Amino acid sequence: MALAREYFKKRPRPRRRPEDAGEASVRERILSAAFAAFMEHGYFGARTLEIATRAKVSKRELYALVGSKQDMLVACIAARSARMRLAPAERPAVRDRDSLTRVLQALGARLLGEVSDPTVIATFRLAIGEAKQAPEVARVLDAQARRPSRAALEGILEEACTAEVLRGEPAKIAEQFVALLWGDLLLALLLRTTERPGPAELKRRAAGAVGDLLRLFGR
Repeated sequence: MALAREYFKKRPRPRRRPEDAGEASVRERILSAAFAAFMEHGYFGARTLEIATRAKVSKRELYALVGSKQDMLVACIAARSARMRLAPAERPAVRDRDSLTRVLQALGARLLGEVSDPTVIATFRLAIGEAKQAPEVARVLDAQARRPSRAALEGILEEACTAEVLRGEPAKIAEQFVALLWGDLLLALLLRTTERPGPAELKRRAAGAVGDLLRLFGR
């Protein structure tokens, strides 16, 4: 349950009507219960009745506020994956080498920090463990997390190529950047052979990856 609570940390929200706020609170409770059930029993083994019981709601309320078990999985992963991307205010336009460096270092540190979070690593393990019985876990993880973050990265690199800061195809440059950023860290986290990096290490890895990328593809 500790992972589930960490997954849905409370954040400042816009003011809602009392009934809206109540529904949002119940929905978060359902998603937290669903995530805990997925981690404990696997996606295939988790039952909606148990999720409803953990969340202290009826199955009817569960389906009305969230939907099916797959809807719960999508919501759980989407809630976290949105934090992997830079908000527009955090991402200035890429016009030269300096602006590209700042944007990529910020994005790289964000990706490393969010993906190395224990709850995200647990979700990767869930997708791997359920690959045969419930392949939809991997499909949702790919559609809701990997592809959107990769598309955002490719958009930045396309700007850099248009500004003649980089040369090459954005998709291939993005693939290389991710490889430089992670090295074997993600595998080590999945195998539990290393600890989650701290903020200083995240920044160091991101800066190193950006430097290497500019040496490989910079004009």
